[in-house]
Amino acid sequence: MKPFRRCQRILILSLLSLSVFAPILFVSHRLKNLTYTGRKEFIEDLSNVKYRADTLKLSAVEQEAGEGLKEPRKVLYEDRDVVSSVSYSLGENQDGKESGHVGDITDTAERMENVSGTNNESKEGDIQFQQREISSASGEKGQINQALVQHEQNEQSQSRKVIDQRIKEMKDVKSNHPVQKVNSNIRRVADKINEMKDQMIRARAYMTFAPPNSQLVKELRLRTKEVERVVGRTHKDSDLSRSALQKMRNLEASLSKASRAFPDCSAMATKLRSMTHSAEEQVGLQKKQVTFLYHLAGSTTPKGLHCLSMQLTAEYFALDSEERQFPNQHKLHDPQLYHYAVFSDNVLACAVVVNSTVSTAMEPEKIVFHVVTDSLNFPALSMWFLLNPPGKATIQVQSIESFEWLSTKYKRPLIQKSTDPRYASELNHLRFYLPDIFPALNKIVLFDHDVVVQRDLSRLWSVNMKGKVNGAVETCRDNEPSFLQMDTFINFSDPYVANRFDVNACTWAFGMNLFDLQNWRRHKLTTLYHKYMQLGSKKPLWVAGSLPLGWVTFYNRTVALDRRWHALGLGYDSGVVQGDVDRAAVIHYDGIMKPWLDIAIGRYKGYWSKYLNYDHSHLQRCNIHA
Repeated sequence: MKPFRRCQRILILSLLSLSVFAPILFVSHRLKNLTYTGRKEFIEDLSNVKYRADTLKLSAVEQEAGEGLKEPRKVLYEDRDVVSSVSYSLGENQDGKESGHVGDITDTAERMENVSGTNNESKEGDIQFQQREISSASGEKGQINQALVQHEQNEQSQSRKVIDQRIKEMKDVKSNHPVQKVNSNIRRVADKINEMKDQMIRARAYMTFAPPNSQLVKELRLRTKEVERVVGRTHKDSDLSRSALQKMRNLEASLSKASRAFPDCSAMATKLRSMTHSAEEQVGLQKKQVTFLYHLAGSTTPKGLHCLSMQLTAEYFALDSEERQFPNQHKLHDPQLYHYAVFSDNVLACAVVVNSTVSTAMEPEKIVFHVVTDSLNFPALSMWFLLNPPGKATIQVQSIESFEWLSTKYKRPLIQKSTDPRYASELNHLRFYLPDIFPALNKIVLFDHDVVVQRDLSRLWSVNMKGKVNGAVETCRDNEPSFLQMDTFINFSDPYVANRFDVNACTWAFGMNLFDLQNWRRHKLTTLYHKYMQLGSKKPLWVAGSLPLGWVTFYNRTVALDRRWHALGLGYDSGVVQGDVDRAAVIHYDGIMKPWLDIAIGRYKGYWSKYLNYDHSHLQRCNIHA
């Protein structure tokens, strides 16, 4: 029994030994094979690493001792590493959604630029150090490393070009996408609004066919009111709500029901034509009413301006006679100075003309301003310029009532009959008496009171007049809003007019005109003006106003000025080219939308208002603001 147990024990111990040592032998054999392969691959990978591979190789050979040895350089993440990672990312995701990666790629590119900018010098030093290490290595490994570095640099440059191009394209898409989306949304909403309006028109037409108290009429009226409220609350730059689209679909369903109840298309067409005719008549009436109101507003004195005139008039009459005198009156008749004239009854308008002319002048001490007004506004204009003298310039304020020669020499000027006070005003026709108003002067520039001077005008006085009397900007270009023809205001159907004037002659504008008073007197043009006035009062030769009389009076006696001297249209045309306005020496608010009125064109009002001090006490008291 004992031998049997001993054999059994030996067998068990043998099996246990085998179970312990067999795995060890098996694993050791596998580890031996794995260690050899992994080490080989690891060493091959080390040959592709820039600094560590070369360090390992150099550690196996003798190092030359020298004093120039330095401590190992720090390993930096350079932009080629970033390029490699970004290039890999782009390669994986180039078929994905590009818009989702625009921000990431843009940020990566910015970091690349920052790293490249800050580490440029260190990168160049590292490359040189690496090349020295590679060249110092002997054998085939050094040549392989150098080739790998060159290949890597080539790949980096190509990757940078690809990434820059992708970033540029994505930025363009990112910048243009919101604008395109907004424009598309605006068009979509506008189309929906127009569709709703068409639905309402059709609904009103169907309501005239059905009985007044029928269920269909009630339904159409209800749906129409709902859509009307939607249209009233919706702007073209806002999205339509779901409820608005649902109401639109409800009205369309009601219209479909009405079309089945009344399928006669001819009756519908007749009704729509009558509705169109009625709408056109209403539009015509509205346009006439708007035109009338605009003219009424243009011919009415604003409350603030009336208040200002009354305050200034009261203060003027409180002054002594010595305090009412302007300085430098000895310059008024000096023909060597620059003389400007403006005829107006508007205090603010005259103030802007004078302020803009003086503030833009190179030699303001040579400027003499002659302001002529009526007796009612003479105290207010005088007081304004006594309180606000025009710097170094000289100013004179005159009243038309002081021109006694008008009644003795010309038996008082004839006044045209017109419902527009601008044409019936004596100040409007006083421009044809310039040689008599200023007998000592040889030249003068006449301004309308609705102009603003933006440039120095000293060169205007040296313009060659070529023996003509009037220098003006022409208005005979048919592609411009200021275009006018002679037959616009002159009746060429009359033989007297047709035989003396050419209908195709070039027209010109008042507003800023240079007059040669010597030639004016020589040709006796004021007498000619009186002759035409008398003829026009007997038969309709021209419309009321000073412009057609100016065309015939100065016919063949006008020289064209460069268009940059005088820009027109700021009082009626909102589409004047901005460059023409900015380049012009004088801008003119001709038309009824004057800059001191509430109906002025907003984009041009700033050119005028900047020459007024709205903090002035008189303007503040009269509630006059920009």
